[in-house]
Amino acid sequence: MQLADVLGSVTAPEQVPGLRSHRLLVVQRVDLAGDADDDCEVAVDLVGAGPGDRVLMVTGSAARQAPGARTIPTDLAIVAIVDSVDLTEGVSPRVVVTTRTAS
Repeated sequence: MQLADVLGSVTAPEQVPGLRSHRLLVVQRVDLAGDADDDCEVAVDLVGAGPGDRVLMVTGSAARQAPGARTIPTDLAIVAIVDSVDLTEGVSPRVVVTTRTAS
């Protein structure tokens, strides 16, 4: 899994059938401290995320196996919205996520 910030959305009037029911979001990967990568990517949103949200993404076969993504041709899927990341010294990092229903 990878943390990322949602920067915006993609409008694509023509899509393959599997993508039509999901939003496509522009994301930028971040490390645990919140420092952003230089590159942006497009991910399939499975949880109702939006611009300004920090999210957890999965890639490759994990993206295709995520609930709601089995019929979507994707290799990058948003699977959780992050509430916080706890980086307490001496303790393994802990990510707290929000449960939302995609609209």
